[in-house]
Amino acid sequence: MEHSVRERGFVVDLFARRIFPAELSVHQGRIQAIVPMEAQQVERVYLLPGFVDAHVHVESSLLPPPEFARLATVHGTVATVSDPHEIANVLGIEGVRYMMRTGQQVPFKFCFGAPSCVPATRFESAGAELSADDIRTLFTEGITYLSEMMNFPGVLSGDPDVLAKLAVARAMGRPIDGHAPGLRGEQVRQYAAAGITTDHECTELEEALEKIAAGMKILIREGSAARNFDALHPLLRLHPESCMFCTDDQHPDLLVQGHINELVRRAVALGYDLFDVLRAASLHPVQHYGLPVGFLRVGDPADFIVVEDLTDFRVLRTYINGELVASEGKPLLEHRSVECPNQFRARPKRVEEFRLPAQGTRARVIEAYDGQLLTGELLLPVRTHDGEVLPDPEQDILKLTVVNRYTDAPPAVALIRGFGLRRGALASSVAHDSHNVIAVGASDEELCRAVNAVIEHRGGLAVVEGEEVLVLPLPIAGLMSPEDGYTVARLYTALDQRAKQLGSPLRAPLMTLSFMALLVIPALKLSDRGLFDGRGFRFTSLWAE
Repeated sequence: MEHSVRERGFVVDLFARRIFPAELSVHQGRIQAIVPMEAQQVERVYLLPGFVDAHVHVESSLLPPPEFARLATVHGTVATVSDPHEIANVLGIEGVRYMMRTGQQVPFKFCFGAPSCVPATRFESAGAELSADDIRTLFTEGITYLSEMMNFPGVLSGDPDVLAKLAVARAMGRPIDGHAPGLRGEQVRQYAAAGITTDHECTELEEALEKIAAGMKILIREGSAARNFDALHPLLRLHPESCMFCTDDQHPDLLVQGHINELVRRAVALGYDLFDVLRAASLHPVQHYGLPVGFLRVGDPADFIVVEDLTDFRVLRTYINGELVASEGKPLLEHRSVECPNQFRARPKRVEEFRLPAQGTRARVIEAYDGQLLTGELLLPVRTHDGEVLPDPEQDILKLTVVNRYTDAPPAVALIRGFGLRRGALASSVAHDSHNVIAVGASDEELCRAVNAVIEHRGGLAVVEGEEVLVLPLPIAGLMSPEDGYTVARLYTALDQRAKQLGSPLRAPLMTLSFMALLVIPALKLSDRGLFDGRGFRFTSLWAE
């Protein structure tokens, strides 16, 4: 499609680090000319390269790629480095192809990676596997990088499957993303030496500095559950050339409010150099991953945004390949119908399947933290009756369960603190990494009801109080909704508010719940096969010795 466009304003040149008044003209999707003008001849708006999310799981928005693009372009995002790891765990290589195929329905520039860890571990039941040969195939089909290598113990120990995947990426000249929470010292240097170039899991500045010293780029993450901007923003002064911005996992309620533009606004408000901030938000990921995204240079693809000022960065217009895709806070891309592939075989559960026989008086309890994927391990006395462990909302000790969705199997049950529910239950089929059904509840009855609501819809999010059930169905792989993104955001907001009315103090209780089965993040998590120690990478007993 041919797009001829003219915009006048102050052009932000990230290479020369200057701002100058000019008229920009676009023809056939590319910058045709940039003509300097006098300041009084142009509108007092700013033209700058579009923003790029350097690491995101599109599936976590609960939206398929075309709908994600509709919401993201409103905030000036023109491209993402997207890891389809979530759908790959459910549907395998066909899930990756689904994301690529549907992403091509819109002009938005999705850069999809080949998931490196499907399944992420051998300690949980997943719906599929991706081998080194599958990854090689995906590279020949348009996939551009190897997604986050979460199995860092496998890298360090020389696991043959892990090394084979890394070797394929190196041989084909593809960037390799990292994922190594808490890794320090010599192990970081060994991890980076395997060809791994980035990390988005740093929670402390010192950890990030060690990884930069080892040659890695740091993605400063601010998502719905994991929020590390406050800890890591000094990197924008200390090592600006080694920084990018990402959201990793962002639910639709926050995506409606903002995206990478929010990180830009916050960083500039803290006094960091404007050009360092904007380079982290666009230039660095484009250069690192070789994205086909333009930078307001003659001949470049016309991927740019018009913002009201360089303080709030309110986006007035977003262009991709010269096409106006968002204007004045409204998406101009049409909502598109998509197919709904899925894999869901679990049958409804009975309340008695969530009973937990008492085998002692003190148990290992997962401790969930607000704004973190890391969890703690507590040894606490538990409430029992007639030989069974009961949830204890007064002490914030609730039951947590993971139910295998790929076959009919008994639930795994453990205990958790930090969700704060005084009553009710939450359940989700978004449960990293394998996306079994995960639920937390203040009673066995409500826990069972929430799980069954998700099973009935073959995927979704559910909040239960007594007999009342509120559900957001997610029929696309149990991860995404085919509905309008703004409608999904409203439904998600209603679920989130209901969870907080039940007592949860967490900023994103449903997003936090989705990470309680993420075994590759220490310290204590739950898989469908049992309680898991993420530090020793092994199962552990619920009961203290």
